[in-house]
Amino acid sequence: MEIYELKVKAAQIRMDLLTIIHRAKTGHTGGSLSNTDILTALYYDIMNIDPSHSKWEDRDRFIASKGHSVESLWCVLADRGFFPREELETYSQFGTRLIGHPNNKVPGIEMNTGALGHGLPISVGMALAAKRDGRSYRVFCLMGDGEQAEGSNWEAAMAGAHYKLDNLVGIIDRNQLQISGTTEEVMGLEPLDEKWAAFGWNVVSINGNDMKELLQAFRAAPEVPGQPTLILANTTKGQGVSFAENVPAWHHHVPNDEELALALAELNASIEELIQKGQV
Repeated sequence: MEIYELKVKAAQIRMDLLTIIHRAKTGHTGGSLSNTDILTALYYDIMNIDPSHSKWEDRDRFIASKGHSVESLWCVLADRGFFPREELETYSQFGTRLIGHPNNKVPGIEMNTGALGHGLPISVGMALAAKRDGRSYRVFCLMGDGEQAEGSNWEAAMAGAHYKLDNLVGIIDRNQLQISGTTEEVMGLEPLDEKWAAFGWNVVSINGNDMKELLQAFRAAPEVPGQPTLILANTTKGQGVSFAENVPAWHHHVPNDEELALALAELNASIEELIQKGQV
C-alpha cells in the first residue's frame, strides 16, 4: 500500500472501532484511537503473517500488552480476514469470542492479555525461543505508557537486552494519559527514552500517529545488531476525532448517537481528502 492508502485504512479502522464500541456501549475508546496507526503499519505493511494460516510457525508475532485497547485490534484482524467482519457486531455481547481484551480463541491472537505488564515478558520468551530454534520470525509488543509503572516490564527489558534479542520490537503508545489522569501525575515516567536505553535497548522516538515515521522505524529495526528495539511512539489519545483528542474522559467513554455521527463524518471527510491528495 501507498502511505496515503495506509492512512485511509487507519481512518476506516477508526470508524469501525467507534461503531462497535457505540453498539456494545462499552470499550476503551481513546487508547484504541491512539494506537490505530501503529496497528495499521504493522498489519498492512510490516509483519509477515498469513490470515489463512494463523498458526503458521514462521509468522511474526504481535502481543497487545495494553490489552484493554482491543477494539482497534479486533477491527484490524477482521479486516485482514482472520475472522468474518460480521463477527464484529458481536463485540462484548453474551457468548462472543470478541470480549473486551484479547482472547486467544480468536485466530490472530497469540495470548490473552489484560493484566498490564505481562505482554513484554511473554514477548521476550517468544523472541528467545525464535533465536534458540533458529527461526526468523520477529515479535512486536505494544505497551501503554501508563503500563510502564509495572515492574515486570523492567525485568523483561533487562532480559531482552541480556539475551541480545534483536528480533524483538517493543512499542510504547506514549499518549501521555491514563484512566486517572496524565501519566506524569499518576507515576512520573520521564526521561522514558533514557531509562530504556539504560536497560540496553536501542530507542527510537517518533510521532506514533505519522505513518511515514512508523514505517521508517519498523523497517529499520533492528538498527543495532544484538539489541532489542524500543519504539517510543508519541501519540495523541483519541487521535482522529477532534473532540476526543487529549481528553482523559475518553479513556473509556462510549460515544452517544450524536458523537458517533460527528466522529464518523469527520473521519469520512479525512478519507475523502486523503484519496483526493493521493490520486493527484
